[in-house]
Amino acid sequence: MSATAITVYTRENCDLCEEAIDTIERVAAETETAVDLELVDVDEDPELQDEYGEKVPHVLVDGSPAFTYVVREDDLRERLA
Repeated sequence: MSATAITVYTRENCDLCEEAIDTIERVAAETETAVDLELVDVDEDPELQDEYGEKVPHVLVDGSPAFTYVVREDDLRERLA
């Protein structure tokens, strides 16, 4: 089975971003699901900065928008099942 691709649009010094990443890593470990976690700093790309601005973390699961600001554990478990 291939890993689930998860992209987190983030920025430096973002507490919500750190919480989201921790939740993703914890749920993946608990469910024994392989994830390919990619972190994208929106401040490094003006287009991403315009698109996401303060709306981080913004999380995509397999390329589809899944969460903004907070990763809900139960919802993530369902998506990884």
